[in-house]
Amino acid sequence: MRGILASSIGVTCAAALALPLAPPAAAAAAGPAPTAEAATRAAGPAESGVPGSTQSLSLRPLGGDRAAGTAVQGLGPRTVRHFSLLGVVWDDPGAELDGRVEVRTRSVGTGAWSDWQDVETHNADHAADPGTGERTSGRVRGATAPLWVGESDGVEIRVRAEAAPAADEPAGTAPGARTTAAPLLPAGLQVELIDPGEGTLPAAGAPDDSRAGATTAEATAASAANAGLAPLGATEIPALSREETERDLLAGAAETRQRAKPYIGPRPAITTRRGWGADERLREKNFAYTKKVKAAFVHHTASGNNYTCSQAPSLIRGFYRYHVVSLGWRDIGYNFLIDKCGRIYEGRAGGVAKAVLGAHTLGFNSNSMGIAVIGSYGSKKPSSSAVKAVSRLTAWKLGLHGMNPKGKTYLTSAGGNLYRKGKKVRLNVISGHRDGFNTACPGGKLYSKLGTARSTAARYQGR
Repeated sequence: MRGILASSIGVTCAAALALPLAPPAAAAAAGPAPTAEAATRAAGPAESGVPGSTQSLSLRPLGGDRAAGTAVQGLGPRTVRHFSLLGVVWDDPGAELDGRVEVRTRSVGTGAWSDWQDVETHNADHAADPGTGERTSGRVRGATAPLWVGESDGVEIRVRAEAAPAADEPAGTAPGARTTAAPLLPAGLQVELIDPGEGTLPAAGAPDDSRAGATTAEATAASAANAGLAPLGATEIPALSREETERDLLAGAAETRQRAKPYIGPRPAITTRRGWGADERLREKNFAYTKKVKAAFVHHTASGNNYTCSQAPSLIRGFYRYHVVSLGWRDIGYNFLIDKCGRIYEGRAGGVAKAVLGAHTLGFNSNSMGIAVIGSYGSKKPSSSAVKAVSRLTAWKLGLHGMNPKGKTYLTSAGGNLYRKGKKVRLNVISGHRDGFNTACPGGKLYSKLGTARSTAARYQGR
């Protein structure tokens, strides 16, 4: 990742088995016709009605600017199957894409091409910790942040590398005085075009349950992980008053070791994975846990702000598929997501009240949770509803683990670009992503609201 002053905003996470390539469906191309390099990874059985798909198109060298030492790869304008979310991936998860990614897309609704849009390139800081099985599976890829573009059927993309100085040329040499070496772009560049699919799952027990994996063992296990909070197959975990929340926590005092009246905020309503339409067959079957939740890291998804709240479940299904199918993570990386209307969504499977191990803050995933506010907040202020939802969620979840939202805590780094492996780091209990990794995430405008979130969360806890 580049420093905080870089034009970055960082984003999102999850993992499943890398799936085989299959030939793309026939489509007329506005540019050269897709060849064998244009491939589609189908997640799940190839049957009608399976929600969502991922088209993977390899990028090729484009002409231009080679005299100035700039490598350019991309695709000319072409027709593709419908998609709504895109990102660029490459082979080495440890490599950074030093350069610029620009895309334009054609709207299904209007048939018009968009203006060129930038894709956030720095995303390496959202990942599983070094040395973990998720990180070393051999399936993980490097990637940009995903970009939400709405339903589209055409794409054009260009990836331009920064000119690299020659090996014996000192860093900081003026571009005009450089003896340029071969420009550097990561190997294996592909654009991933993601159709998030239809999110409405059939009712439990309906004849077509198998169409969306509703009755699979994975779906049952994901729902059962929230036992005691909502009925099996529920689409939402209902809100509780503070008194009801305290009573539930004290009833389990022997397990939670809380003897005195707890400081805990009222449980907010949370849309479950079933509620946002997760196809549970994508992720790895088992769940991964850490010891407790001592801190919450706040992120933004850097996917743009051009979405409606009714589209938020589609964005989350897109992030999920991108993290698992395209990036090779075991599941979506965030523990929770929040849309700009303040709705809270369950992220990584394993139970919203449990200490689920995520892949959100490289080096500090243990004993923490990751909360992603959907959107880009480098220059745009987050909604008051979203900030309030961060406060409500942290007041409840941190309260389950006896943590004060206005307090400090220590986490041990697993390695990153700010702290060496094994270093104990003092952090705010509610921190921004940039506090644990040199990144601009969660964007300056959201980061500046974390003080308010801490105070409000503590008030919800009765402190």
